[in-house]
Amino acid sequence: MADSEEMTINLVVFGRTQTGKSAVGNSLLGSSDFDSHWSPSSVTTRCRLARSCCISGILRRNGHELSLRVQVLDTPSYPHSGLSKEQVKHTVRSALAHHFGKEGLHLALLVLRADLPLCPDESDHAIQFIQELLGPTWKDFTAVLLTHADKAEEAGFSEEAYLHSASNTLLSLLSSVQHKYIFLDNQKSIIKEERAKILRKLLHFIRQNNYQVLLLKHSKE
Repeated sequence: MADSEEMTINLVVFGRTQTGKSAVGNSLLGSSDFDSHWSPSSVTTRCRLARSCCISGILRRNGHELSLRVQVLDTPSYPHSGLSKEQVKHTVRSALAHHFGKEGLHLALLVLRADLPLCPDESDHAIQFIQELLGPTWKDFTAVLLTHADKAEEAGFSEEAYLHSASNTLLSLLSSVQHKYIFLDNQKSIIKEERAKILRKLLHFIRQNNYQVLLLKHSKE
């Protein structure tokens, strides 16, 4: 939070290589701050924080319109093609404490691809990784973003039909985070209206959690 006329939400993105994690960050910011392109190896090797300009017309509290700013921390993927789990975890933990140690984190966004099945091992690794970083209340502060939803739509799946056909692994993960999930159409994510729609959903999740933040301190292992 900032002053009474402006609210800042703090977000971090997690995900495997080529899930579109950095692209999600750019979509939320309405910019191209994060390096995002196809590569046979992991693109992001360090954490980086970026902040959006003031966004109007999205947020109202107590009958008053507030300007919204979005801060997004992009992180190296896990598993990573060039870094060990401990290297990624140390890098991310240090960045979380540095950037959000005082203001707190509103939401961690676990980025998954809607056009690829989620296997049990992948889900277990992601959950363990996030739990180790965020602690026992991780479920309250985590939402799932399903990228490439346009490919699922092209295959004839609505969101409802997709979830009806989804693996038990994915459904269990969505249930564990209290069904905080968003489908992201990669073809529309750069459109202003689509960005506003996604931000409103994220604000809804934050509101459901009573605007609480997760305070993250750097701990030596």
